[in-house]
Amino acid sequence: MQNLAEGLRLPTNGLDYAILGIYFAVVLGIGFAARRSVKTSLDFFLSGRSLPAWVTGLAFVAANLGATEILGMAANGAQYGAYTVHWYWIGAIPAMVFLGLVMMPFYYGSKVRSVPEFLLHRFGPSSHLLSSIIFAVSSVLIAGVNLYAMAIVLQALLGWPQWVAIVVAGFFVLAYITLGGLSSAIYNEVLQFFVILAALIPLTIVGLKRVGGWNGLTDSLSGSHGDAFLTAWKGTGIGESNPLGANWLTIVLGLGFVMSFGYWTTNFAEVQRALSAKNLSAAKRTPLIAAFPKIFIPLVVVVPGLIALVMEPSLGKAGKDGLQYNDAIPVLMRDLLPNGVLGIAVTGLLAAFMAGMAANVSSFNTVFTNDIWAAYLKKNREDAYYLKTGRWVTAVGVLIGMGTAFIASSFSNIMNYLQTLFSFFNVPLFVVFIIGMFWKRTTAAAGFWGLLSGTVAAMVNYFWFYKQGVITIPSDQGANFVSSIVAFVVGAAVMVVVTMFTKSKSAESLAGLVYGTRSPGMTELPGEGDDAWYRRPALLGWGAIVLAAACYVPFSF
Repeated sequence: MQNLAEGLRLPTNGLDYAILGIYFAVVLGIGFAARRSVKTSLDFFLSGRSLPAWVTGLAFVAANLGATEILGMAANGAQYGAYTVHWYWIGAIPAMVFLGLVMMPFYYGSKVRSVPEFLLHRFGPSSHLLSSIIFAVSSVLIAGVNLYAMAIVLQALLGWPQWVAIVVAGFFVLAYITLGGLSSAIYNEVLQFFVILAALIPLTIVGLKRVGGWNGLTDSLSGSHGDAFLTAWKGTGIGESNPLGANWLTIVLGLGFVMSFGYWTTNFAEVQRALSAKNLSAAKRTPLIAAFPKIFIPLVVVVPGLIALVMEPSLGKAGKDGLQYNDAIPVLMRDLLPNGVLGIAVTGLLAAFMAGMAANVSSFNTVFTNDIWAAYLKKNREDAYYLKTGRWVTAVGVLIGMGTAFIASSFSNIMNYLQTLFSFFNVPLFVVFIIGMFWKRTTAAAGFWGLLSGTVAAMVNYFWFYKQGVITIPSDQGANFVSSIVAFVVGAAVMVVVTMFTKSKSAESLAGLVYGTRSPGMTELPGEGDDAWYRRPALLGWGAIVLAAACYVPFSF
């Protein structure tokens, strides 16, 4: 992501800064309030497994509303048009439902503190340590994306130097997570969810009014980009061309299955919110509750990207203005919002970046402390030691995030960078999980070599075959879809072959870790009121699937 255009400076005044100041004060206040509930390391890392489903559900979706969602998806909307809805309705909802209905009973029932810890029980130390290191690296890289994106935006919009924006935002994330642990992060994410909506909804409404409503928007884009630009499936036949550079097969398999399931079911930054729920029923409902607002997020993220393309036709084109697709949201803020509302919008952007960074930092401190430090370096210490270590690791994670922020600078569309990371790290992890969770015969050695080979295969495909021009793929996103498929196929094949030549674990040791077996935690009775018909996970899950499918109808013709 390169610097935003110089012409994007916003006409902010004292009212806008006052709103920003109030938000920072509330964020720190939540951190101090949450500190009182942190007595043990379980309180710090998983909120003592005490939070209600509606809180963890909103935190689940807010944790994803970082730079990926706000700048990245608006940029995708401007660059790829309505094809961007695939990231939501096929690239998120089915996987979120699968996580809630199928995988959360295993995660929560086994009482693990993290996703890598599940691999420790299922496969053993080798897979556990490798997955912990991979996840720790990916967490700080993604945290850096949010921090860098926010610094660039604040530099362009408010005139803050990059280093000032990085230090200020990093300090506030560090402060409220160090004070209150995951509870502070989660309650701030709930607040941030509503602040983000308060910023994006007015932006969308005013923007639509400016371009003549939905009909004016579609007429303008159809004339400049063709009718297919506003559809989800036209031009996706194998051999056909479209702005996304992908066909229906790579969309369905690469994005809808491999990349989507790899991200939503194994990304601890998301799963951690469900693990903090008060019981198994609430844990299962966490991603299912989050699925419903996720379905409608395109209305306030993708649509503004389309609006920006009409208002600034030079967006994404080389020229004197230098406007990139990442500039879509800032362009609308500059051109549409009056003071006061502008302050809310800037605060919403800041909230989004902080939510994304906080999610990755809080998951990093949990994995590093429990799965690396406590498991292999400093074993069997008292609980207070690990609580203190978690706070120090939080500071380290923020500092590393500041350092990794500038790695994102080579990508003009940060979504491309993030999807590249997901294909490298999340997809191979998903292969190991899905095979290990459904095939009892899978061995410990297969888990380790499947994870390692899948990761290497994705990197080789991207850096050698795609970047060196050995194979031709029309776009970075198309390359990411292909890398995801390659990672899945190679990882799965290696796991099958290695399993054939190695010894599996006993059936007794796999109780609650493989589909068809149960541990005591998986048969936990629902809490009071959780058995109401409208709270049943199956109803919520299938309701989300049907609603997401129905949303495709207006974009299919």
